[in-house]
Amino acid sequence: MPTANLKPTINTRQLTMIGIGGVIGAGLFVGSGKAVAAAGPGIVLAYLLTGLVVILVMRMLAELATASPETGSFSSYASRELGAWAGLSVGWVYTYHWCVTVAFEAIAGGAIANQLLPALPTWAFALLFMSALTGVNLAAVSSFARFEYWFALIKVAAIVVFIGIGIAAICGAFPHYNAPGTTNLLGQGGLFPNGFTPVLAASLTVFFSYFGTELVTIAAGEAADPVNAVRRSMRSVAGRILVFYVGSVLVVVTLLPWNSAQITESPYTAVLNSLKIPGAGTIMNVIVLTAVLSCLNSGLYSSSRMLFSLAQRGEGPRLLGRTNRSGVPAAGVLAAASAGFLAVVANYFLPTGAVFSFLLSSSGAVAVVVYLCICATQIAGRRHRTAAQAAALPVRMWGAPYMSYVVMLALLAIVVGMVFGSSTRTPLALTLVVTTVAVAAGLLHQRRAVRIAAAPAANQASAERTQTVSAE
Repeated sequence: MPTANLKPTINTRQLTMIGIGGVIGAGLFVGSGKAVAAAGPGIVLAYLLTGLVVILVMRMLAELATASPETGSFSSYASRELGAWAGLSVGWVYTYHWCVTVAFEAIAGGAIANQLLPALPTWAFALLFMSALTGVNLAAVSSFARFEYWFALIKVAAIVVFIGIGIAAICGAFPHYNAPGTTNLLGQGGLFPNGFTPVLAASLTVFFSYFGTELVTIAAGEAADPVNAVRRSMRSVAGRILVFYVGSVLVVVTLLPWNSAQITESPYTAVLNSLKIPGAGTIMNVIVLTAVLSCLNSGLYSSSRMLFSLAQRGEGPRLLGRTNRSGVPAAGVLAAASAGFLAVVANYFLPTGAVFSFLLSSSGAVAVVVYLCICATQIAGRRHRTAAQAAALPVRMWGAPYMSYVVMLALLAIVVGMVFGSSTRTPLALTLVVTTVAVAAGLLHQRRAVRIAAAPAANQASAERTQTVSAE
């Protein structure tokens, strides 16, 4: 699908950091604590295995993206390989997820900023963040890329410094801290103190914390050198995901007992406090706020570009497919931002807990829907290519097509796990409801498009029959 009105100004360095930043969110800095508390030190294995699954899915997406870089990414590819119904449904579900995320992150960012500066209420900070980042996204894609680059760099630097401090502590470099050795890993009930079942349950939480890497392929439509940029970005993102997630969580469970109360609240702050790092709580609040603002910035970008792509393909309102003089789909940015501004209004006038709980639950399993769609699209794409065409692809999925089916089975196993998990059953059910509505809309759209396309041919045939009868 043409993206001629968008300006390809994102460079490879920025695209790489966008990919890394998209996956390092507040879920790592805060949410990982609950996973550790539930599963024990063995949660490191869950981070490793689920990380490998995500890397394989991203490899499949990279194969599709380098063959045809488009702003709509997996939605565009699904329309081409599976049918318009698939592209429309996954595109709108993905947009819905990010609009909900924008709303949630705006309020979450306001709450964190309120802890740092209590003089201003949460809603005021949320309004400030929404206004500033909406302005950034409306200005030019280079503005988004520049901000996201620095957001990501701060997060990456924080993780690297944390791992470095952790390794130093493990090696006994802190004179006031006794290196624990393997005491916390093996001496508190072993690697799996609660058995292996909680590790499987925690793996679901871990899996969703990785969601966001696909942003690289959406931004590829506005990259200066999309094929090389995506290839290099996805290659570096894969390794760094494992280092940042697995490495930092391994530091946490090595330095602190898995059942420590402080781990559940904020594992990284707890480690820094145990090492008597001054101002640890404030430092982590600033880093988590950066992660939240990065996610908010990415959400505005990814949802607006998905809306643009849907509109360009005739699967969304035409207004969303227009760009301003800077090459920005301004209507799409404002549509995505409206969710955040509505959340600010709700936060000012109403208690938002129940509304946010429903919205977050209804988009909580979107990652599985998107990843399954990527798998199905890549498998279908390979079937439509000859062996020579597949060999000429700039990036190829490892072990295709067999590994692709293995990944799909792994994703289906995650769905089954969500059915049996008490905390994941409701999010799965609500996400399936949203997905069913989107698929139904997609099928109706495709049927209507087929009918409209067939109308001229039918009219031509009718006219020819009329002429034949007249001649007789």
